[in-house]
Amino acid sequence: MKMLSRSDDATIAYEHVPGAGPGIVFLSGFNSNMQGDKALYLDQWCREQGRQFTRFDYFGHGSSSGDFAEGTLGRWIEDAIHVFDEVTDGPQLLVGSSMGGWIMLHVALARSERVRALVGIAAAPDFTRGLAEHGLSPEQKLQLELSGLCFIDNCYDDGEPYPISQQLLEEGAGHCLLGGEDIAIPQPVRLLHGQCDGDIPWRTSLKLAEKLTSTDVEVHLVKDGDHRLSRPGDLARLGRTLQALLGQESVHG
Repeated sequence: MKMLSRSDDATIAYEHVPGAGPGIVFLSGFNSNMQGDKALYLDQWCREQGRQFTRFDYFGHGSSSGDFAEGTLGRWIEDAIHVFDEVTDGPQLLVGSSMGGWIMLHVALARSERVRALVGIAAAPDFTRGLAEHGLSPEQKLQLELSGLCFIDNCYDDGEPYPISQQLLEEGAGHCLLGGEDIAIPQPVRLLHGQCDGDIPWRTSLKLAEKLTSTDVEVHLVKDGDHRLSRPGDLARLGRTLQALLGQESVHG
């Protein structure tokens, strides 16, 4: 594991596999990290191909510095762009899981000339808006009003509740993409989404597909798929999706 410093002395933990291009960058989800099943699968997949691969932890996630409860979408987008600029080389394919699918879009908008294609896995653009508008109970809203922080249930991993700050919700509103103009991303995009996803409705991927300016967009619905899409069959599907996107290109150094 390596550490990348930011100008404010925060550190971003990352792993980078040197190799041929186009490379792949994995952007993990909310309160997730670069040690998850999808990240590790992609690490092995790229190593087998001799392909460049990069994964990392946002501020307050995994092995990076910072307090998770103090994180915001803008901060995490900055982290992703900083890793993209300082660690990766040449054209890249972005793979974003859940919140990482939202951040992936902002990286593609900021660095369009180096992004070759995008793959979203249960992509969650604008999820903070959904939380703010209809995802919190009256009790949680009261917690936010009184302390600026509330907690939502976590049905994954250790089961510890997720802290949600008023700052996260307010700042996230400035990065929402689905309610405004079309999203000016011309590259090929593939969106994988489970129809049993209890966190992000699969129709979110349909909305995203409609907003993208790219004419090469496909939505792949997995009827029995959950939010994570990390079962062996799901990972194999991800590999096939990447191979189809990259298969026509020669791997080059």
